[in-house]
Amino acid sequence: MDRQSEKAAKPVIRRGPGSGVVAKLALVLLILAVIVTIGYQYRGYLPEDILLAILGLFAVLGVFFGLAVLTGLAQLFPGARQNSFAGPFLDQFPQAVVITDHRDRMVYANAAYGRLTGATDGGLPPSLEALLSEEPESSEVLYRLTQSVRGGDDDQEEFRLAHPLSGKGEARWYRLGARFFPVTDSRAHTRNFNIWQISDITEERQEQERYFKELQKVIDYLDHAPVGFLTSDGEGKIRYLNATLAGWLGIDLAGFVAGTVRLADVIGGEGMTLLDTLEAEPGQRLSETVEASLRLPSGRHMPVTLLHDMTGGRDGHPAESRTVVLKREEGRDAETGLAGQGRFFDDTPMAIATLDRDGRLLTTNARFLAMFSDLLKREEVGRGAGIGGLIEEGDRQKARDALAAAADGQGEIAPFEVRHARDDARHFRVFVHAARDCGPDAVALVYVIEISEQKALEAQMARTQKLNAVATLAGGIAHDFNNVLTAILLSADHLLLQSRASDPEFADLVEIKRNANRASGLVRQLLAFSRQQTMRPEVVDLNDVIGDNRMMIERLTGGSDIRLTTDFARDLWPVRTDPGQFGQVITNLCVNARDAMPDGGTLTISTRNIAAGEVVSLGLREVPERDYVEIEVADTGTGIPPEVLDKIFEPFFTTKDVGKGTGLGLAMVYGIVTQSGGFLNAVSEVGKGTRFIILLPRHVRVGTEETVEAPKDHKGQPIASAFSEGNESDNEAPREEDMDLTGQSAVVLLVEDEDAVRRSGKRMLEMRGFTVHEADTGVHALKILEKLEGAVDIVVSDVVMPEMDGPTLLREARKEYPELKFIFVSGYADDAFAKNLPDDAKFGFLPKPYNLKQLVAAVWEMLREG
Repeated sequence: MDRQSEKAAKPVIRRGPGSGVVAKLALVLLILAVIVTIGYQYRGYLPEDILLAILGLFAVLGVFFGLAVLTGLAQLFPGARQNSFAGPFLDQFPQAVVITDHRDRMVYANAAYGRLTGATDGGLPPSLEALLSEEPESSEVLYRLTQSVRGGDDDQEEFRLAHPLSGKGEARWYRLGARFFPVTDSRAHTRNFNIWQISDITEERQEQERYFKELQKVIDYLDHAPVGFLTSDGEGKIRYLNATLAGWLGIDLAGFVAGTVRLADVIGGEGMTLLDTLEAEPGQRLSETVEASLRLPSGRHMPVTLLHDMTGGRDGHPAESRTVVLKREEGRDAETGLAGQGRFFDDTPMAIATLDRDGRLLTTNARFLAMFSDLLKREEVGRGAGIGGLIEEGDRQKARDALAAAADGQGEIAPFEVRHARDDARHFRVFVHAARDCGPDAVALVYVIEISEQKALEAQMARTQKLNAVATLAGGIAHDFNNVLTAILLSADHLLLQSRASDPEFADLVEIKRNANRASGLVRQLLAFSRQQTMRPEVVDLNDVIGDNRMMIERLTGGSDIRLTTDFARDLWPVRTDPGQFGQVITNLCVNARDAMPDGGTLTISTRNIAAGEVVSLGLREVPERDYVEIEVADTGTGIPPEVLDKIFEPFFTTKDVGKGTGLGLAMVYGIVTQSGGFLNAVSEVGKGTRFIILLPRHVRVGTEETVEAPKDHKGQPIASAFSEGNESDNEAPREEDMDLTGQSAVVLLVEDEDAVRRSGKRMLEMRGFTVHEADTGVHALKILEKLEGAVDIVVSDVVMPEMDGPTLLREARKEYPELKFIFVSGYADDAFAKNLPDDAKFGFLPKPYNLKQLVAAVWEMLREG
């Protein structure tokens, strides 16, 4: 600090530079003007009009310089204007206050500071630097605080001086605080000041020392007590433990840090579970005796009795607990009445209780209380609470019968299952035995195990097995039905080629083909449900897939009474699925949602990422923990009753009126999602709406991979989608005019075990100029190849055949004829049989049912290779 501040008066704020000069100059000019005017007037040298003009000029100057004088005086003595309240207030403030400017010059000190430093005779008090620079400790404190306040940070520190600030005497303790204080004047100029506050805290420190001495006596007493003692907070963290308990637990008190050890770390068995059930009301005390065990460093457990005292938190203060830990002998029973079984009773993971003849609970262990914590409190045990209030009403008769058998001393009592009184999803298996040596009133000893997970898994397995069985049946039916439809479509095409539009039967033939195509669509849905349809998986962003189908969804769900909203997550993870098939999934779910909202509502489609750690919170036990992309289709419609919800994915199950649905829509959705490796779940509440939740596994890209390629044909190209999906419309196949078959004399070996399909296919290909040989099995086809000496350009073969299937035929034929071209025809997905072929096997694929143009197009595409 500047030493000149000690010689200055005690102003609150120093005057600004130059303000005194302006004031003095203005005063001199005003006096000079008056003297000159009077002198000239007295001598008569000036005319009266000139004199009045001069006086007017000086009057203007006087006003101007008068303002300057007032301004200078205000800056010289700003305390009169600015501190009429602050000055007296700070002088009456009990603690010493000093104000310094940005150059650390003292500009104000209150009366308390004068008394603290001994400057009570009206003299100037010394600066803080002069007071605190003599001793290293106080000098360092002042330096650190000065650096802090210059950086704009408020701070305070305590220090000890060998003598009082006012003079010699005993050592004293002081607390020095610093605060940054900017001041902005009327001209928007900001000046920075620092406010210092210093107080004598000697008596406070002496009181603390006396308190800690007494506390140390208590700690010494506790450390040498023959019992353990600990304190913990509301989060179960140990704040203090005595030396006795630390010795039992093998904890080094010298390295112990409060809050680093939890009660759950040292209390074993079910004792901790019981402590967790205790809850004190705010501001109230709760005391309980708990039988538990301590986890020792050796891995063994020490049986103990806990005298637990808890105070509930209030007014923002957390709950506090104090616990006395008493050793107890092995087998000692505290209060349970189970002689010789105290430790087993408390620490077993099985819920145990004793009951009287009327089913009232006499004693329970900690596990029993934890199992029914939402229905039973510890203080209710032994005071009339019965087991009947814990289980569902329909299951109570089972408990009454078992209790009567135990009271009669029956030896074998069959276990039975019950449900929770308030939660039907929770199931328990109950074992009842006649009580022996369990107290005078006890007639039954009850063991309870929760089997909710087992029941849920059993239900899920039963549902999965049922759907798998139906899917297998549906797949077999679809395969056989495909052969029938293929024959119908080929025959219809043959007849249409020989008919004219004017013929009477032409319209009937068109209707036959239209309905056959419609039936093929139902077959595809059955194959989708059975997870046997052909899919072309790609790595896609589902936000894009849903966005591409939005126009279709809006058209199908259109109407002012239904509002479509979307909530797409940013940075959605990629998934691997067939975008076309998944578009059908979303469209189908949206159509169902529309039908569920006859009076209008809101349809919401949302996406989000589900990390592996979040899967458990979904409550879907069959879903393994990994990263997923979630797609949710939610409506605000009528909802689905619980008795119907478990059946909605079964094929041909529908709640719609006759003619308004086939019952295959959700079955197809289920199959596509499952075939993509995902999971589908429905959550519904009658009258509030339904949510369909789809989980597809996150696809992790490898290297520079961008997409997953579709299966390749014989040329290494993706199988042509124009004829791989069994489309209903001929327009989706290559146009006939684009297939230039002029001069084609290719030899085709058609292998098909269904006579109708084989004959129709042979006739259609021969009409297009191909030479066709037919075989009904793979063995027969090999004999024809041998007879023709391999003079076959292409083999069109069914996959599933007696004696030798299609994949085996390909392997055997290519041993002799490695360049032989193959097209497989099947109602199943191509990957269902491709896994039985070598990885480098090249082939084309044509799904059943197919029509004439699709068959010819498949052969033409293969032969075009030349």
